[in-house]
Amino acid sequence: MTWVKRGVIAVVFLLLTILLVSSWVSSAEKRLEAAASAGPGTAEVAVAAAADEGYCSADLRKILRRVLSSCGLLGAESGGAVRGCMPLEAKSVATVSGDDFNALFIPMAERGGIVEFDKESADLDATDLALVDKIFADQRGASYFFVVARASPEGAVDFNRELSRKRAEAVMAHLRETFKDPDLDKEVGLLWLGEEFAQLDPSFCSWKRSGAADSCKPEDLNRSAFFTWIDCKL
Repeated sequence: MTWVKRGVIAVVFLLLTILLVSSWVSSAEKRLEAAASAGPGTAEVAVAAAADEGYCSADLRKILRRVLSSCGLLGAESGGAVRGCMPLEAKSVATVSGDDFNALFIPMAERGGIVEFDKESADLDATDLALVDKIFADQRGASYFFVVARASPEGAVDFNRELSRKRAEAVMAHLRETFKDPDLDKEVGLLWLGEEFAQLDPSFCSWKRSGAADSCKPEDLNRSAFFTWIDCKL
């Protein structure tokens, strides 16, 4: 074969290679453009929807992160030691008004419940325990179980602050004893509000409650702990 023929063949191969590479690059660019215009894939959307419900506002995320950090739960996820919940100054944790704080949880009425305690008591009766068990068992893949305890405005402020702490911890103690859940310390966040912040109004009578139908006056609602599963991506 002459050098001229070899040169022609080499040029042909080079041109074919350039055309093939250009075609591959063009096809890849079109696929990337199509993917970008379509948004995240179906699988990614499904995962995000399952782990980040519509009630997950910026304010709720902020409160949730602060409470979970105080409870040591976020540290537990990243390999840190679980240290349990500590007393919290509710207003600085919430960073919103009491009414706004309560409004954040209204969309969770179907997933939550309220146990009503006797005056000056932190004891859970059989009806209270049944409601706690029912709500906790209905996890549905959610990440965090949030317990928010209160006291009605009778008696001294310090007494009511401590009483609301005992009410939150009574729920936690029952969960430990009943469910033996190895992930409990990574799931449950406690917040106690005393009588000073975010008192519940009668709109919360529509929640599942352990109190009688006729025991939904403000003082009944606020001798309480409400609890709900929350699924927000932090």
